[in-house]
Amino acid sequence: MSDYSEAFLLKDDLYTVAFYNLENLYDFYDDAKSNDNDFLPISIKRWTPKRYDNKLRKLSFAISNIGKKETGKHPVLVGLAEVENAKVINDLINYKHLEPCNYGYVHYNSLDERGIDVALLYDKKAFTVTHSGVFRIPLLHESGLPDYTRDILMVTGLLHGEEITVLVNHWSSRREGEKETEPKRMASALKVNEIIADLKLKKPEAKIIVMGDFNDDPSSNSIKSLVLGSNLYNAMATLRSFSKGSTNHNRQWNLFDQIIISTNFFESTPNALAYESAHIFDEDFLKTAQGKFKGTPYRTYVGRTYQGGYSDHFPVYAIFRK
Repeated sequence: MSDYSEAFLLKDDLYTVAFYNLENLYDFYDDAKSNDNDFLPISIKRWTPKRYDNKLRKLSFAISNIGKKETGKHPVLVGLAEVENAKVINDLINYKHLEPCNYGYVHYNSLDERGIDVALLYDKKAFTVTHSGVFRIPLLHESGLPDYTRDILMVTGLLHGEEITVLVNHWSSRREGEKETEPKRMASALKVNEIIADLKLKKPEAKIIVMGDFNDDPSSNSIKSLVLGSNLYNAMATLRSFSKGSTNHNRQWNLFDQIIISTNFFESTPNALAYESAHIFDEDFLKTAQGKFKGTPYRTYVGRTYQGGYSDHFPVYAIFRK
């Protein structure tokens, strides 16, 4: 798996904060509360214990290496999207590649119609959780009935003694069309702006990291309204190009996965966490090696066809210095 067997120089003053959409990390048990019928051993996708184990092995390897070239170590914080429940997170962090990382996690079950949630992994040696909670996004179907999506997860804690708040997001998809679904993502942006306004009211100097799969690009209206509305800096804004992104649909690159930060990460306060750089973790081992999809994320499934890969998204990450 590439050159990640080699040792990278450990840099004690640098830290990686990452986000990764894991592409349907379901277990293989039938859960009445989850829309997991595609992800059972007897389903058309034949989601077997062996395939589940393969996915855990690959995802745990990928996560353990995000930012390692820059810092020499695993990420201190990793936001996750598309996890079914606490069991799959436990299975992931106890896999051999992540076991030495000493990860804890914060997760709440949402009312999402697919039964998938967001979560936050944290290195227990580096980060102490002081508060966590979730915020529901009030959406409606055309019929007027509630439309349930993933909650926004908020985790506040101390990273080597300094308080930061992380908001983990997975906004509504574009499945019914980009324009048709845009109001749902605008509603999510509004909700995040409300959360940040409340945080700043209580603590004007609050350091905030907003991360997630926003199902919109940095140039989209929802992201611009979030960045402008809360005076944030989009660390990913310049990373997307014709040939680069975090996910690829119909042969077009998108940068739906982003890390957006409060501007006080640029203040040169002694011994305070400061922003350094942002990246897409698109190493060759995460890419499809051949065929018409060469260079795009090496997925677990394409439709109903099992590929045995990692995810349909590349992780993204930011490097901070303290």
